[in-house]
Amino acid sequence: MSTLRFTEEHEWIRVEGDTATIGISAYAQEQLGDVVFVDLPQTGKKVEKGKEVAVVESVKAASEVYAPVSGEVIAVNDELAKEPARVNSDPMGQGWFVKLKLANKAELDGLMDQAAYDAYVKGLH
Repeated sequence: MSTLRFTEEHEWIRVEGDTATIGISAYAQEQLGDVVFVDLPQTGKKVEKGKEVAVVESVKAASEVYAPVSGEVIAVNDELAKEPARVNSDPMGQGWFVKLKLANKAELDGLMDQAAYDAYVKGLH
């Protein structure tokens, strides 16, 4: 069973076993506008919770993507190099950025579930 959680910086994380897939929310990609480039880390890189894991550039701005949890990068979405617009068209699916091997599952505890995230985003308007 996968668990979907969100951060206040609008990253999402889907956890299956000890693997976490990370991307940005539909709200985040709407705020960015058309994504034109994504800078992804190398496989094997260790990332810390709250630190930069990727950079996404749009026609409006460049934004850091922060790791919702600590872990080791075990896969990157190479398709985004050829087709960065996937972040816009399918942010919660084909637009994922990286997969991590979780270092500490307890770090998931502070993240929001879908209902809490939806309420958080509603409060931003």
